[in-house]
Amino acid sequence: MDVPKHRATRTTSLRDVSDFSKMEVTGSWDALEWTKIEPITPFVSNASFDFLIEAEQVVAEGHGVVLVNTDDAGTLMVTNFRLIFLSEGTRKVISLGTIPLATIEKFNKIVVKVQSNNRSVDKTPAQRLLQVIGKDMRILVFSFRPRTKQRRLVFDALLRCTKPTRLWDLYAFASGPSRFKNTTPLVRLLDEYCRLLCLGSYHASIDIIENGSFTWSNELWRISSVNSSYTMCQSYPFALVVPKIISDEEVLQASSFRARCRLPVVSWCHPLTGAVVARSSQPLVGIMMNMRSNMDEKLVAGLCSKLDNGSRRKLYIVDARPRKNALANGAMGGGSESSSNYFQSEVVFLGIDNIHAMRDSFVRLREYMDTHGRASSDGMSSFLRQGGSTWGGGNLSSMSASVSTLGDIGWLLHVQNVLAGAAWIAARVAIENSSVLVHCSDGWDRTSQLVSLANLLLDPYYRTFTGFQALVEKDWLAFGHPFSDRVGMPSVSGTGNMPFELSRQPSTGNFAPSPMHQSTGTFSSQPPASSHSHNSNNYSPIFLQWVDCVSQLLRMYPFAFQFSAAFLVDFIDCMLSCRFGNFLCNSEKERQKCNVFEACGCLWVYLADLRTSEGGSHVHYNPFYDPLKHNGPLLPPAAALAPTLWPQFHLRWACPEEAQAGEIEAQCRKIVMKCSETQKAKEMAERKVKEVTNSMESLNAELRREKQINSSAMNMAKSVSKENMAIKRAIQSMGCKVHVSGSGECTVDIESNPDILCCSSRKESNSNVRDDKTDPPVSVLVTADDDDDGNNGIVRVCETLCPFGSGGGGCRWPNGGCAQLGSQYVGLKANFDAFDQLSINDSYFKSE
Repeated sequence: MDVPKHRATRTTSLRDVSDFSKMEVTGSWDALEWTKIEPITPFVSNASFDFLIEAEQVVAEGHGVVLVNTDDAGTLMVTNFRLIFLSEGTRKVISLGTIPLATIEKFNKIVVKVQSNNRSVDKTPAQRLLQVIGKDMRILVFSFRPRTKQRRLVFDALLRCTKPTRLWDLYAFASGPSRFKNTTPLVRLLDEYCRLLCLGSYHASIDIIENGSFTWSNELWRISSVNSSYTMCQSYPFALVVPKIISDEEVLQASSFRARCRLPVVSWCHPLTGAVVARSSQPLVGIMMNMRSNMDEKLVAGLCSKLDNGSRRKLYIVDARPRKNALANGAMGGGSESSSNYFQSEVVFLGIDNIHAMRDSFVRLREYMDTHGRASSDGMSSFLRQGGSTWGGGNLSSMSASVSTLGDIGWLLHVQNVLAGAAWIAARVAIENSSVLVHCSDGWDRTSQLVSLANLLLDPYYRTFTGFQALVEKDWLAFGHPFSDRVGMPSVSGTGNMPFELSRQPSTGNFAPSPMHQSTGTFSSQPPASSHSHNSNNYSPIFLQWVDCVSQLLRMYPFAFQFSAAFLVDFIDCMLSCRFGNFLCNSEKERQKCNVFEACGCLWVYLADLRTSEGGSHVHYNPFYDPLKHNGPLLPPAAALAPTLWPQFHLRWACPEEAQAGEIEAQCRKIVMKCSETQKAKEMAERKVKEVTNSMESLNAELRREKQINSSAMNMAKSVSKENMAIKRAIQSMGCKVHVSGSGECTVDIESNPDILCCSSRKESNSNVRDDKTDPPVSVLVTADDDDDGNNGIVRVCETLCPFGSGGGGCRWPNGGCAQLGSQYVGLKANFDAFDQLSINDSYFKSE
């Protein structure tokens, strides 16, 4: 985000506009010089914006808009998914001014009437502002060009897109599953149950769920299908883990004694000791606190299996509420258990406040961050942002008072209470081998916080990516935390011809004005009907607070978690944006009826895809993770449970520089990335070495083959040479002289054997008959070809003179007639002494 620019003195806070219409004060407003802002060319089509995601469409836009937080000018767009702010110069998306519509908690139109110091008539038009308050700690203010209708267009578009009349109009349904296709979480829930019960041989599937054959069990616990059609409890999952000794009929009877039929069921069980963490809603003991249920008491007693020594383990019944609140609920039929009615039990109250206290503290925390941050929504450029010496009033006492206000807000105290309660529950299970039953009023807010945090402390599996997903889907989604109501999103409420309509009620809440500045202008807000907000009775950041608790544990145990704080920030942003269907509706039953899992994309697949793109160096991975260092339960001492602000989430908009992960983590991540690059280079070098080695082995093998061929050729040449020498001696034995010159010419001198000449002459042609009486010497000259050597010439002479040769040429030795008995030779006087040395079988002649 760009560094905020210095502005002239201005001390007007725009954080709260509920009472601005009653304010009449004097002062000066440094009006923006709109004439210096060049209008931006209007867009032509959605295709020209590469920053739009799939199925995102621009609905309205305003040009020449200024983001007051940072004095950036640009274009403000409303799409069917986001409010997008583009920089005027770079045409790039500015993160601070871009927020998903579902993340917007409230927005208002504000009019600022400017008065000059000399009380003269000021013709400067009033400022048209739009205030946007986000559920992610953002408070944004946009200023629009005067005498235009751009603010009205943007405001009306926000009303339509953030408050649809049908569930199907949400962006999650418009975008569809795309490449982030979801698989049914029902199968994943059963697989998690099988892991908890050590039923490794069983695997869930859609067919098993449809035919109801998933009622598996071990020695102590079983998976019940009593709520498979959601008739017993509409906010519980289709499958429940209950004691094996309790039948489904008894489960049905016991459910009527608990609020909303949320009876005690197992959430986590120790694989070795058999201790469990169970959850439920408050018992309906009545105003006199004297109502009892035998089936409920039997079911609760079933949670306490016997120890190895044969005795029954102790049961702690943890009521998350303050004791006085539990007693007050008795007037409405609720209340809390009595330890005298439940065998070997102890009732403990944790004193955690309700959803309304959490909502109010979160609003005050957001106001505090905006007041004392570097990019406030009132546009103030304090001396702190410019490196000045005065801050918070200019003296140490006022600075200390400002800091102490953070403690008065109460958010960190609430986080500490939840952490302490979860750590206490985990210690009872891990140290004492006791079972714990946790509940609040309805069993879906504080109960979900405590049970899931205790499970996270007890089970290292939940501290991995896949385990964290299983934990959220089990203890939050499956067990009916009302996300639509708590996050302030549409919920399923209609029946009849218009099912699944969205119910929204106008806000009745307000925000405390900032105590930081004195107002110097006149403000007028729009009527309440024109502003948009959440239902203040049901909205509460319960799940966000739980993720904050997880971040505190991550800070305390940096080696115990596979994921990083950056993963938690992206996870909570995806949840608040409602881009995916995982957290829509209020229960598993509603999501099944709306077919959310098939119609919308999956948040978990999206986050996994981000990690896959960069591998282990992705920012979601914790560089310090060591699964062997903390392979058991985490039991933090009380002194370690002092929480601090979650900088990556709480400070990222107001103080972006301080919101970074920290120097040590950043350096470690750089080292990890360098190690990864070095490892990749090493693997590449090893591959090259292997390739070179294989190539060398191939060349060596080829060389060995060439040597073998060469040796074979040499042996063959020697054999041919021996044969030629033998033929030469055979010719010489017939009285012929053979002369081989260095140039390859072979001369056969026939002087002493005229019969050969006669035979040769008769064989070659029908020339004149030789006179037998004359015996002149005859020389036959044979010239070798370029490819022939002297030995080949001898062979040719032999073939030419041989009287038994065939018409096609070629010597048939030793199978020729010349190799037969001497009486069969025609005109040939053979030297049989020479032929005695021949080796007829080997076709070769031995040398002399």
